[in-house]
Amino acid sequence: MSDSKPQSFANHRKFVLPYHGVAFLLIIVNVGYAAWMTITRFSVANLMYLLLAIAVFLLFGYARVFAVGVQDRVIRLEERLRLERLLPDTLKPRIGDFTVAQLVGLRFASDAELPALAQEVLDQNIEGRDEIKKKVREWRADHCRV
Repeated sequence: MSDSKPQSFANHRKFVLPYHGVAFLLIIVNVGYAAWMTITRFSVANLMYLLLAIAVFLLFGYARVFAVGVQDRVIRLEERLRLERLLPDTLKPRIGDFTVAQLVGLRFASDAELPALAQEVLDQNIEGRDEIKKKVREWRADHCRV
C-alpha cells in the first residue's frame, strides 16, 4: 500500500473505516438492541439473540487482538534479525534483553539511528512503545501492518 504523505508518529496508526468505524458501530448497536429486547420483552429467543450479539462482539475484538499478536511476533523476529545486522558487536549479546514492546517501538527507527536508539532504550529501560517511537528522528515507514 503506497501512501502519498510520509509516515510519522502523528499518522502511523492505521484506521480502516469499514472495520474500526462502521462494523464496530453496527455491532455495538446490535448488542444494545439485543439487550434492550431481552430486558423489555424477555424470551428465550431474545436471550439467544443477545448471546449471539455478544459472541459477534467478542469475535470482532479477538480477531483484532489475534492479528496484532501475530504481527508483533513477526516484528520481533524481523527486528532481532535487523539488530543482529546493525548493532555493534558489543551490543549484540543484549538483543535478547529487548521486550516485544521495545522491538515494536524500534521498528520505525532508520538503520542509521537504530544502534544509538537501541542502546538508549536498553540503558534507560524505556518500556513504552509510544515513548520509543517519539524518540525516532528519521522515520522508517511501515505500510504493511495490520
